[in-house]
Amino acid sequence: MNSTIHNHSITTTPSTHPSSLFPQISSCKSIKHLKQIHAHFIKTALISDPLAAAEFLKSLSLSNHRDLSYARKFFNQVHQPNCFSWNTIIRAFAESDDSNEHPLESLLLFSRMCSDGNVEPNRFTFPSVLKACARTARLREGRQVHGFVVKLGFDSDEFVASNLVRLYVMCGVMDDASVLFRKHVVQYDDCGKLVRNTRMRDGIVVLWNVMIDGCVRIKDLIASRNLFDEMPHRSVVSWNVMISGYAQNGYFKEAVEMFRDMQMGDISPNYVTLVSVLPAISRLGALELGKWVHLYAEKNEIEINDVLGSALIDMYSKCGSIEKAIQVFESVRNKNNVIVWSAIIGGLALHGRAKCALAYYRMMQEAGLAPSDVVYIGLLNACSHAGLVEEGRLLFNHMINVDGLEPRIEHYGCMVDLLGRAGLLEEAEQVIRKMPIKPDDVIWKALLSACKMHGNIEMGERIARILMELFPEDSGSYVALSNMFACRGNWDGVSEVRLKMKELEIRKDPGCSWIELNGEIHEFLVEDGSNPRAQEIRSMLEEISSRLRSIGYQPDTTQVTVNIDEEDKENALNYHSEKIAIAFGLISSSPQSPLKIVKNLRICEDCHSSIKLISKIYKRKIIVRDRKRFHHFENGSCSCMDYW
Repeated sequence: MNSTIHNHSITTTPSTHPSSLFPQISSCKSIKHLKQIHAHFIKTALISDPLAAAEFLKSLSLSNHRDLSYARKFFNQVHQPNCFSWNTIIRAFAESDDSNEHPLESLLLFSRMCSDGNVEPNRFTFPSVLKACARTARLREGRQVHGFVVKLGFDSDEFVASNLVRLYVMCGVMDDASVLFRKHVVQYDDCGKLVRNTRMRDGIVVLWNVMIDGCVRIKDLIASRNLFDEMPHRSVVSWNVMISGYAQNGYFKEAVEMFRDMQMGDISPNYVTLVSVLPAISRLGALELGKWVHLYAEKNEIEINDVLGSALIDMYSKCGSIEKAIQVFESVRNKNNVIVWSAIIGGLALHGRAKCALAYYRMMQEAGLAPSDVVYIGLLNACSHAGLVEEGRLLFNHMINVDGLEPRIEHYGCMVDLLGRAGLLEEAEQVIRKMPIKPDDVIWKALLSACKMHGNIEMGERIARILMELFPEDSGSYVALSNMFACRGNWDGVSEVRLKMKELEIRKDPGCSWIELNGEIHEFLVEDGSNPRAQEIRSMLEEISSRLRSIGYQPDTTQVTVNIDEEDKENALNYHSEKIAIAFGLISSSPQSPLKIVKNLRICEDCHSSIKLISKIYKRKIIVRDRKRFHHFENGSCSCMDYW
């Protein structure tokens, strides 16, 4: 009678060979079932069979229902484990994310394997050992293992080599990584000429990917791109490393361009690709491309789980489509992860929908989820943009006293911004003075911006000088102080500050705006005349100015901080980057279609006032995302209710 398993019970004849149980072992769906097989092995003495022990250990260590503690105890009972068993247990601990100590345990097991002397490591042993060295940043031990690899002649193996390179990359020793990399990616022809290794082997591709990732880690994007361009063959990992590398280091346009190039080839984006590129799409406000990513995931049955769902919510929010962000949130099946809630609450805050953000916060609590510190950042931002001072105070206290969260510098920054916008400047400064964390430039700038907003020039000058002393190379404080002097007509003060900036070689960040039309992103700087349609844009700007004047609009020339005559100031205001982007949008899109603009700086008061009127004159909905929030302009009004 053949051995069978019915309802997690085992029946077998004494003569049954242990290999007949291998299918049952691999098909186990719970640790309880595995323990029943273990009991059977002990009862029938099959536990002493090295093949059966190795197969059972593999399921205990590497399956979805693994139990490493149990696996280690089982391994210790195996008499003279074979090399497969050693490799299995070493690999299991090297790859485990359950504990930071597990990779170290892997190294201890390898040491024991070597000292026992019963089994010699093979080429399948070393990738796991090197991975453990890399994860624990143990360079000294890694070099010793490297020597062992060379002694046994496994350094020519592609997967061992790729893990050697990864070791040096993870430990930050890029020179050694480069030497090993070059050794394995080149070969010589019959004439002794050095040529590129173009063999289509998985190990070689992995080696390239590891080296590219190393360059990304040290933020050398030029070197990583050069390596990528040199690759004879690429995998989806190659593309993902470059896309995420660009996005994480602020090269958003390059990340999107890389993603577009990927679509032109024969390698399809996967889940990791989409998660990697969405933050770049968000920062650029490229809504049409973001919609394509969403549709691609649905068509290719890529699960929109909590992580991808959160990225999509964030993308739609930052690209100006908050209603679509809400739809994605509602469609995510598993909302037990707080990141999904923090994404929608943060998105609502960005659009000034404070009451809605607070409603989602209450729903999250009703679902039994504890808010994270990121959720509170979104909530405090929402209160700040809506002027809900008392609600913000209550939330800040609730975070500390009820949820037991330690405020981060971002939370203090939100409180300073909340109080400052509401004109409570002295209270805002007291928050900075009393906070247990050293204030950064962002917090001081929030207070400085509030001083300018509420016309407290005396405090503003004092805060600006604090910033200049603490952060002498940051242009923001110099520009703010110069602007304050300009508002008071103190042109000598303006000249003094600008001279200081010139001496220190500090340059003001230029205003820059983007608009996406037909899937293409168009970028404009202040007084930008480089666009091929520059003359048409100029004509439209003149038309806008004329139509604004016809309904009694007067430019707010106090926003111009250079000492020029009134006419020149008015002309300067006409060529702010967001106005140029709007003019381009008006001449490039169908009538009544909405315009979505992204700006790198805070929108000025003159632009805010004029865009309200432009939305009414041209019957357009205009959505502008500045450095702080979204402004939805429609029929002569703005969603911020002039509180921003």
